[in-house]
Amino acid sequence: MHSELDAYDRRILALLQEDASLSSAQIAEQVGLSQSPCWRRIQRMKEEGVIRGQVTLLDRKKIGLNTQIFAEIKLNAHGRSNFTEFTEAIRGFPEVLECYVLMGAVDFLLRIVTADIEAYERFFFEKLSMVPGIQEVNSIVALSEIKSTTSLPVMR
Repeated sequence: MHSELDAYDRRILALLQEDASLSSAQIAEQVGLSQSPCWRRIQRMKEEGVIRGQVTLLDRKKIGLNTQIFAEIKLNAHGRSNFTEFTEAIRGFPEVLECYVLMGAVDFLLRIVTADIEAYERFFFEKLSMVPGIQEVNSIVALSEIKSTTSLPVMR
């Protein structure tokens, strides 16, 4: 179910996506509301799950995570029957930032970050390849990042 968002809600969300440290007073001023109604809107969107959380975004390269890998995973027939076991194993790997179930030639797409190729090789042999049910892994090294954002296009 999706929440009905008006223009004020969308402007609030756009501002919070850019800087979640803004106070409700600062947001209210920028969207043209008084502080209390603005705060209530933010609380409502949190309660409804529109706002899932507030985090600090890190620059992965500045903390030594220089390599980004996209891994396409194909499960064998037995692996497909153990979907839950596979997904729990993947959730337990901090190197895996994202995991998507796909339709098509492969079953999952993972986004993985490591310090370097050697670290990915260790992750692959010591963790990923040990997950039961994996038939095939196709690893694709990202050379550079053209666009990366966490901001959703909330303004219409």
